[in-house]
Amino acid sequence: MRVAQRFFAGVLACALMAQPLRAADLPELGDAASNELSLALEKKIGQQIMNEIRWREPSYLDDPDIENYLNQLGGRLVAASDDPGMGFQFFAIDDPSINAFAMPGGFIGVHTGLILSAQTESELAGVLAHEISHVTQRHIARQVFQSKKLSMASMLAMGLALLAARSNPQAAGAAITATQAGAISAQLAFSRDFERESDRLGFDTLQKAGYDVRGMSGFFERLQQSTRLYENNATAYLRTHPLTGERLSDMQNREQPVAYRQVADSADFLLVRARVRALQGRPIDAVRDFEALLRDRKYSSEAATRYGLAVALARKGDWAAAEKELQAVRKLKMSAAMVDRLLAEVKIAQGEREAGLLLYREAMVRYPLNLALLYGYGSALIGGKKFSEALKFADEQLRNYPQDARFYKMRAESYAGLGRRSQQHLALAEMSVLKGQTAGAIEQLQFAQQAGDANFYEMSVIDGRLREMKKRQLEEMKERQN
Repeated sequence: MRVAQRFFAGVLACALMAQPLRAADLPELGDAASNELSLALEKKIGQQIMNEIRWREPSYLDDPDIENYLNQLGGRLVAASDDPGMGFQFFAIDDPSINAFAMPGGFIGVHTGLILSAQTESELAGVLAHEISHVTQRHIARQVFQSKKLSMASMLAMGLALLAARSNPQAAGAAITATQAGAISAQLAFSRDFERESDRLGFDTLQKAGYDVRGMSGFFERLQQSTRLYENNATAYLRTHPLTGERLSDMQNREQPVAYRQVADSADFLLVRARVRALQGRPIDAVRDFEALLRDRKYSSEAATRYGLAVALARKGDWAAAEKELQAVRKLKMSAAMVDRLLAEVKIAQGEREAGLLLYREAMVRYPLNLALLYGYGSALIGGKKFSEALKFADEQLRNYPQDARFYKMRAESYAGLGRRSQQHLALAEMSVLKGQTAGAIEQLQFAQQAGDANFYEMSVIDGRLREMKKRQLEEMKERQN
């Protein structure tokens, strides 16, 4: 069992021993739950859990291309949901199981196994629309909040327990058994009423967003059929989202009056699936896998398959061969930010840094909101020791993305290259704040004070921020005590 899974299981055991779940404490279906758990507090809980995952969970897939795609797809669905202003973040978990899970505050995790098992983009969108509806209807808030007397720490623990149950049901089950609380384990899965409500709203969201509404029932039906073939081996998604015949029939009944319309998969969907596959296992095995697909013509998209081969070749360090495949992708008229970014990286790896930077700049004009391109370009500037240019770029991006820790890291690396130690540590402190690491932020601010190269204005900023962080640390200590 991985370290993170043991951690989640332990948290679950503590949470269950400290506060048993009581169905009577949950609001009635349809209540906004705002009187029980404010949206601000729910987001705070979700952000703390997300910090644990993003910065400490080994299975978190830190791949900007994949995460950018999930947020692009999720953003399109959220815009068509009944609460488009709530704010969501989508992220990937490197796990072969077919699963997705929603956390408090609109954080939605997607297993790589789900991405690979979805046969169409509408199927993947159907699962995400279902998870989005769990969040907009405050289903998670109703499960996390059990009593007005619960402390912030207890609610955080319960949130982590819910995550453990959804991302690793076996570990969560072991923790429940250890606490002799098996009778309440069913509460960790969404209720049938919650599932039906999310089915209905997810269907509406899928339709409004322009996807094939049959993608939702098609995916669930295939999961159910595969489960029948392997008795007592239900997928992780079906264990945490129990699928009844009634639910499946309801989905299919909703589809009947909707006229069929073919919805083509986006190029990004095809490329992301190829990328996920190329990142699995050893690079040499991934190369052989894609070469065999191309040789036997076993693909739905030659361009996406060649891109997957390029990713595998890049992992192997065969930059010239990777570039050859990417040029072939371009000749096949597949235009996408993922292709441009990888080609820029391949150029840089072969010593053609200026050509790579030019490719980045051209791609950023075509795809100005693509974060993977922004991260890659900044890193390329730093790698080329263009520290002043990198600093200017990082500052520009922070005006647009003030909560993005990666741009503060870029800023810190730029200041380090320029020899400005106080500002380097200040940037690292801000990065620690966004990671939820108050003690780390205080330490970096103290280093900034001691650096000795800050002017009067800069030192005033450092001193003021240090006072803020010490105050926050005291508040966090009080929360833990309560």
